Amino acid sequence: MQHKDVQKGVFQAEVLSNQQIRQCYYRLNLLFDAHGSRLFQRVIPGQFLQLDLSPVALPDIKQIPEHLKDAAVRGVMLRRPFSFSDVVVTPSTEGPTVKVEILYCVLGPATVRMMSLKKGDSVSVLGPLGNGFSISENLTDALLIAGGMGSPPILHLAGYLKRHHPDVNTVCFVGAKSCADLPFTVKIGNFKGLILEEFELIGAPSHIATDDGSAGFDGYVTDCLRHWLEKNSVDSAKTTIFACGPEAMLAGTARLAQDFSLPCQVSMERMMACGIGLCQSCAVEVKETKNQTAYQLCCKNGPVFDAKKVVFRI
Repeated sequence: MQHKDVQKGVFQAEVLSNQQIRQCYYRLNLLFDAHGSRLFQRVIPGQFLQLDLSPVALPDIKQIPEHLKDAAVRGVMLRRPFSFSDVVVTPSTEGPTVKVEILYCVLGPATVRMMSLKKGDSVSVLGPLGNGFSISENLTDALLIAGGMGSPPILHLAGYLKRHHPDVNTVCFVGAKSCADLPFTVKIGNFKGLILEEFELIGAPSHIATDDGSAGFDGYVTDCLRHWLEKNSVDSAKTTIFACGPEAMLAGTARLAQDFSLPCQVSMERMMACGIGLCQSCAVEVKETKNQTAYQLCCKNGPVFDAKKVVFRI
């Protein structure tokens, strides 16, 4: 299901909304032009795009988080990569129309500028980029695990599975340092305790884990999934773990998958400059043979890799 030869291009997108979820966390919705919609009509979860934020003005100084006021004034020269949490394709006789949702955290000068984007603004987009998650034909159970801002492609995958593979049993596990660090809307359910509204809306059951125990499972999200696997029987030949998050979490997920003899795909994160394999700045060490390793590019060969092939130095 990976589209290594997928056509990509540069196009314009219109801002439909830019909603603050909680402090430093936002939800940006974009409407692609006709060219972008044609390029993105078959995009799959795990792929990404790059935004040119250099022309975007800074928000009012009062809106900038105190710890970022000095960094915010730095110029933004390079595009920034973002995965998406949802992609909606509306077909028509004149061609498809594509809308995407991006969850982002305000971390530096580029994302500070994103705060000022408003309805009707236009941004330059490069994409679609990279290779996404692969869904086997015999998949019956999908275990999705996300950590912090690794959550967007996992939410996208959950929605994609529900729309295109409704017979697959999809269970999601979302972890963060604390409840305040969850990039989603946390609500109290009538019967299930705390729930993540975004997963609830698409009908995907989710489990919350926080390092400090402020919400859901008290501990790492990988331990939460381990407890679930110990209590639930799955067919290893028809079950896959899909993960995105901090590298330490991905390393733990890879070990967990090995313990339970489950295939596992991980979406890696690296600093990217070009996003198309030219700058060679996003290398990921992978196992080439039993005793040799090599380097592949996160932007071009990934960002999704087979967990068994990734060399985790953690």
